[in-house]
Amino acid sequence: MWDLLKRSLKMGRLTEKHKEENAPHLRSFQQSWHIRHLDCGSCNGCDWEMNALLNPVYDLQRFGFDFVASPRHGDILMCTGPMSTQLVQAAHETDAGMPKPKVIIAVGDCSIDGGVFKSAYGAKDGIEGTLKVDVEIPGCPPSPEQILDVLLQMKKEEYGF
Repeated sequence: MWDLLKRSLKMGRLTEKHKEENAPHLRSFQQSWHIRHLDCGSCNGCDWEMNALLNPVYDLQRFGFDFVASPRHGDILMCTGPMSTQLVQAAHETDAGMPKPKVIIAVGDCSIDGGVFKSAYGAKDGIEGTLKVDVEIPGCPPSPEQILDVLLQMKKEEYGF
């Protein structure tokens, strides 16, 4: 252990400091966006498509997006499902726990207008009545390409940030 410490002190820094002229592409990654996913009673079809965004084919993280577990760390709230009546309070608490500015995205037909669960006794007709939706991604379920296109378009326009 001591030999390793002595050697590192003797050799000093092994990597060079970052220089703008050596890596101009790093200037384009000004901010990473963190996504908080809220399942509002979905059938999990949209959830699986969102999960596919993390696989090597789509690799969402290379574009500066990542999923987080806490709403306190989220910039984007992606909701799936028709908003079951048992989750209304949790949705309000999640929304209140997120820092501003934030974007709320309704993913799938169920979260937009209720989809196949429309007028069901235990579900509302989409999340619009509970949360203020900024962006809608239609489909049952929407493909990972559709979701990624919307996220990249938001980043291109710097939507709300």
